[in-house]
Amino acid sequence: MAVRASISRFPLDTEVLEGGGVPWGISLTPFSPTDELGHKPAYGRDAHLLPRCENCWAYFSSLCELDQWAWNCVLCGTLNGLSSQCITRLAHPESCPELSSSFVDLELPDDVPPEEEGQARPVYVAAIDLSASEEFLELVKSGLLAALEALGPGSLFGLITFSHKIGLYDVQGPIPVVKNVFIPPEIDETLPIELEDAMPLLSFLAPVETCKDRIASALETLKPTTSWERTTGAGQALDGVLLGGRGFGVAMDALINYLASEYGNTFALARVFAFLSGPPDYGAGQLDTRRYGEQYASKGEDADRALLPEQTPFYKDLAAAAVQAGVCVDIFAVTNEYTDLASLKFLSIESGGSLYLYSNTDDSTLPQDIYRMLSRPYAFGCILRLRTSSEFKPGRAYGHFFPDPQYENVQHIICCDSFATYAYDFEFVSNSSFSRPSELPVLQIAFQYTVVVPHEETSKSGLTSIDKNKHSLKRRLRIRTMQYGVAENINELYDNVDSEVVLSILVHKVISASLEQGVREGRFLLHEWLVILTAQYNDAYKLILHESRHPTTRVDVSFLQCPQLQPLPRLVFALLRNPLLRLHEEGVHPDYRIYLQCLFSALDPSSLNRAIYPALTSFSTPDKQAYPRHSLSRAALLTSGSPIFFLDAFTNLIVYYSSTADPTHPFPPPQDCLLRATINKLKQERSITPKLLLIRGGQDDASPFEHYLIEEQDVDGTGLTNGMGFVSFLEDISRNVIECIKQ
Repeated sequence: MAVRASISRFPLDTEVLEGGGVPWGISLTPFSPTDELGHKPAYGRDAHLLPRCENCWAYFSSLCELDQWAWNCVLCGTLNGLSSQCITRLAHPESCPELSSSFVDLELPDDVPPEEEGQARPVYVAAIDLSASEEFLELVKSGLLAALEALGPGSLFGLITFSHKIGLYDVQGPIPVVKNVFIPPEIDETLPIELEDAMPLLSFLAPVETCKDRIASALETLKPTTSWERTTGAGQALDGVLLGGRGFGVAMDALINYLASEYGNTFALARVFAFLSGPPDYGAGQLDTRRYGEQYASKGEDADRALLPEQTPFYKDLAAAAVQAGVCVDIFAVTNEYTDLASLKFLSIESGGSLYLYSNTDDSTLPQDIYRMLSRPYAFGCILRLRTSSEFKPGRAYGHFFPDPQYENVQHIICCDSFATYAYDFEFVSNSSFSRPSELPVLQIAFQYTVVVPHEETSKSGLTSIDKNKHSLKRRLRIRTMQYGVAENINELYDNVDSEVVLSILVHKVISASLEQGVREGRFLLHEWLVILTAQYNDAYKLILHESRHPTTRVDVSFLQCPQLQPLPRLVFALLRNPLLRLHEEGVHPDYRIYLQCLFSALDPSSLNRAIYPALTSFSTPDKQAYPRHSLSRAALLTSGSPIFFLDAFTNLIVYYSSTADPTHPFPPPQDCLLRATINKLKQERSITPKLLLIRGGQDDASPFEHYLIEEQDVDGTGLTNGMGFVSFLEDISRNVIECIKQ
């Protein structure tokens, strides 16, 4: 469980918080195997015996005061008595990790009888769009063949297709058999037959270890729906125009209901991989893609605002049904046409899944992404609870979860891997402060989750072995209790800022503002935040003198007096240049913007920092690094004198050999050199597969590399480029600060 605070010493009171102007909150990666410093939790059993506060229900931790019969809650100060069972447990410190560490991971007792252990079998279902091209299906086949290699023994796999009909595959016999159910074209009509009646679910879900070859054979039979089939199945309008044939909404609704019948019996979590080649255009859940286009110009509507909300609640309601059925949906959209991901995204992110977007099949990383997803451990059925000491409280929570309808500050996460990250911002309870030195601010995070583990069997000789073909469920409780220092003034606050976490919280806030009020408003709020922060910083450090209400010294827009704040102007500039906040008229596809919203809102602060402001490194040879960090400008390239540059933009990795590089330097870089080792290490650490591009200056098209040299591309408060660049951006901020001070 990695936790990083935007300010490592919490503000003393509201005056310090508001005077500093820095967002106050944390970034949290609950299923990370270590904390932010690389330390593992203390492991133990009997989580149900852990004492809890009678007042605030916080868990006992090593930070609490303990005597023979009672303990003081470190969050609220309540004195709690200890039961005889707890006293007996605490009398053996070696078996109580909560006494030695404030970061523990404890097993809850098994409540699953042996006869019900079948629910531990992992279930995976591929839902494939047949209203697609041959190239799309070949890519999906490659991805699923990779997925089959990543699935562990004991897994069950199902194959379903959709177009104007739903196809269910039985791959457990010698020859794959498909049963088709036709989808009614009307939005309000339901399937004529339930999928369970067409094929029993246990015939549909096949054991991977015995049916892998048959599943592969079934994949080879997949063919695109022909135009004749689409015309016959979907029907035609009066003018002869095809009405569609991609019944994605009906297929997913039926599939979730199909799987729900065995939730808690055959499985505790089912993961659905939905492969989509375009917008749903048939039956219930179809989307009107005509809302994207030139009609906004004629209607005078703001496309940046109108294309962000969903056009129908269908997929949000479907996500709620998926959550109830224990189904996690990952959407893989391979398309360059408008698909309205603003409506579809809820099905994935609210069910604990991910949303992937690939613009074409030629250089798609879909096979690598799905293999990577299935190869890493994940938890499911998660409950996340954040508690704080009484002086402050969580304000808003951000991330791919759904809030508990009854309890505050409780989030449910259907599926959570080691990369999934969430964020909270904090606010003071009215008239509160951390003024008493004996009571430092404390927060406690409780993360309850389930994992599937290989079943252990004990032989007659007493030796324990692991049966990989049998699995069992383990419910665990991970608790982290953290105590923070206090910043008594603004200068102390600034000295303890973590710029990466500040960026993370800012991204969450501007995404929320964009969805609620439009991209322009999100841009304006971000720009104004930097202006106000700069003004407050200059005031705190007494850098601006006032004579007749006119500043007499130059504004410090680079935060020269505070190294912790220095990265922020570049990060804000880069965020304003990012497609996440670029305007519609600048050519940003609305689906790509939605994809970035979903990606950025789940990244840890360091990864997000890299995605917003890429890291540029130089090498004197493929085996020797020259400089570890450059600014993103052509001037930096020219002044460094280095022949080789490596740019890490999180989703893209670019190796660039300058046109003046010594021709004896091997191109591409050899597999055994330092540069390749750096690239391979980064690939292994990523949650998604980055694309690698090798460019030789003077011979290859260098525009993909030059595209990231953003410091010579201007951005102002309106978002319109005018050729000024980062230096002029700082000058603009300086002018705005002076205007702010004069007011």
